[in-house]
Amino acid sequence: MTKLTAEEFNDIVRDELRWAHDMGMRLEHIDAGSAVMRLPYHDDSTRPGGTISGPHMMMLADACMYAVVLGLIGKVKLAVTTSFNINFLRRPAMTDLVAEGSIIKLGKRLAVLEVSVLTGSDRELVAHATGTYSIPPLPVDSES
Repeated sequence: MTKLTAEEFNDIVRDELRWAHDMGMRLEHIDAGSAVMRLPYHDDSTRPGGTISGPHMMMLADACMYAVVLGLIGKVKLAVTTSFNINFLRRPAMTDLVAEGSIIKLGKRLAVLEVSVLTGSDRELVAHATGTYSIPPLPVDSES
């Protein structure tokens, strides 16, 4: 069972990640250990050469990792990226991008994740990312 709903995550995006919200990024689905996000196509997403820019794909992949982590640990906003690697596999079509993320390993202090970035129109794999998130320690209960 997930500890955060798609609606709750989208509220975080709207209220605290304005740049992602302004780009139209939205979490479509979340389960314990996986998430699916969409970044709508926009002319501002392109780079010279007529392709979607790498930073836009990276932004989507990292945000999807954040959703997967929060779905597992709850609304711990200070969970942060500590490492990120992406392989660009093919030139994406001028269409929405969809990120499908999943957990590889969840520990007490670190989460290791992977994300496949696909074109929204034909579901072609255009990038693959892996990353690690640092999970802050839980507050010590003063009554313990």
